[in-house]
Amino acid sequence: MTPATLLAWHRKLVAMKWDYSKHRRPGRPPIAAAVKALILRMAAENPRWGHRRIHGELTRLGHKIAASTVWNILNRAGIDPAPRRSGPTWKQFLAAQAEHIVAVDFLHVDTVNLKRLYALIMLEHGSRRAHLLGVTANPTDSWTAQAARNFLIDTAIDMTKLKFLIRDRGGQFADAFDAVFADAGLRVIKSPPQAPKANAHCERTIGTLRRDLLDSMLILNEHHLRRTLTRYLEHYNTARPHRGIGQLSPSQAETGPPTPIDLAGHRVHRRSILGGLINEYQIAS
Repeated sequence: MTPATLLAWHRKLVAMKWDYSKHRRPGRPPIAAAVKALILRMAAENPRWGHRRIHGELTRLGHKIAASTVWNILNRAGIDPAPRRSGPTWKQFLAAQAEHIVAVDFLHVDTVNLKRLYALIMLEHGSRRAHLLGVTANPTDSWTAQAARNFLIDTAIDMTKLKFLIRDRGGQFADAFDAVFADAGLRVIKSPPQAPKANAHCERTIGTLRRDLLDSMLILNEHHLRRTLTRYLEHYNTARPHRGIGQLSPSQAETGPPTPIDLAGHRVHRRSILGGLINEYQIAS
């Protein structure tokens, strides 16, 4: 071993002892991915919040971060850091006004002999109750207006609690239809062209009708369709759970959730609906 080799070993030992490159990176420490995700979530859920409002919310939660850091995260994500972003989305608007909104839309069904029928469906956003306003093979504007009058005469809905009615721009909805609900104190909102999200709740209800019922049945005529939809909507309003109201049925949402029970100590009865196409389950009394 030469003195040069010994000195080289010593230099390497000294360099290894004082090497902190693996323990510390130059510059500020990176922001945790969870913090970035929370900032972007707050910006998406609160369109009117700017970067300083979000910074304040993080401080209130106990997380110390610079306001400029929040600004940079929003800016890099393509989000305006100032509170000048667009107004509420259709989803946010519908959720905020749910208890004051009803929506209508047509459901079309082809019978066994390929005759097309139309059913006019109304949905209460707040309670998720669905109503059948009528069934016809010729949905003219005069028929639609008369169906609306008939419904308002017979309905048990408290119309004083409603403020808006959402409909599309179909030719079946004319000024006479709007006037019927305007006389009842509702403001008619026409959804933008080709914007199903503007009437998303009603569109989803119609999709449920197809998946749960109509895709598995052959409809014979108007009377058969009217009877079938009437029976299904009774099930829809009283027994079918809805995710939008905590997996309760509309009737349960109005009276309160049931008392939790131990299913091991109770018998559960099944009741067939529409010839066994749908089943309802109840605790045996």
